[in-house]
Amino acid sequence: MPQREGSPWQGMSVVFFRELFDHLTSARMLVMQLLVVVLGAAVVYFAAEQIRNTTAEDPFLFLRLFAPPGQTLLSFVVVISILVPIMAIGLGFDSVNGEYNRRTMSRILAQPIYRDALLFGKFLAGLITLTICLVTLWLLVLGYGLIRLGIPPSGEEIGRLLIFLFATIVYGGIWLALSILLSVAFRSTATAALVALGLWLFLSLLWPALAQMLGEVISPSDIRFATLGLPTPDTLAWQTALSRVSPGTLYGEVVIAMLNPDAQSMTTLLAQFQGRVPSPLPLNESIIQTWPQMVSLIAGTILLYVVGYVVFQRQEVRA
Repeated sequence: MPQREGSPWQGMSVVFFRELFDHLTSARMLVMQLLVVVLGAAVVYFAAEQIRNTTAEDPFLFLRLFAPPGQTLLSFVVVISILVPIMAIGLGFDSVNGEYNRRTMSRILAQPIYRDALLFGKFLAGLITLTICLVTLWLLVLGYGLIRLGIPPSGEEIGRLLIFLFATIVYGGIWLALSILLSVAFRSTATAALVALGLWLFLSLLWPALAQMLGEVISPSDIRFATLGLPTPDTLAWQTALSRVSPGTLYGEVVIAMLNPDAQSMTTLLAQFQGRVPSPLPLNESIIQTWPQMVSLIAGTILLYVVGYVVFQRQEVRA
């Protein structure tokens, strides 16, 4: 087998800047950005009004701006958790098969550009586009909070919000890697988009309920815990492990730990068993608590990209 010459990343900057320009100037991206800004502004406005009326003495006031207290569907976090996967899928579902359909793949690879540089340039451009949108929205919400609430965020709040922003970018990256994998696997852009959206709906809406059922089947509940109104530890462990197959569950746990330190959702049950009253966790303990979830999200992104890379390397590009 002949050895290729030069760096495999030669030409990646050309691909990256061309894709980034196309993303930032495309009509679908402008529509998605407008949708995110309008919905984000609406939910943050209602959250600020709720905070001003009910929790003015809360030490984590800025965190409540992103995740208001109480179970509300109209919160910034809920809107972002729905729109980020849609934006990522919209950026990646036609990244490779679109080149085949326009019959430009052969001409691109006829240039001194390896497939490595082409695929990574497209992934990096999509991720940077998503990052620009999220950072802009994050800064707008912070600025609105400063004006509306009239107080600056504390250092711990800024740290938690930065980790929340990073987790959101990684969460978008995993859906972007999945959509690029599907764009490599399917020549039809419509098929790739429908499969990606179907997987997102299944993992976000159906899988949590299926994980609860499968956990009960694998490890049935103990009547002794049921009489005390507590879940069986083995059943709960199975349900938690199965539900974490979904990226949405992993991202949700990171968000809860970062934006709501009072909740302690992953340690509340343990605290009840130990008979101690839960208290807000400091930032370093929240980071340690969510470290496995963050690593899992990053590993999932890398795994999906590598699978797409291997499939792309084995494809015939002259068709």
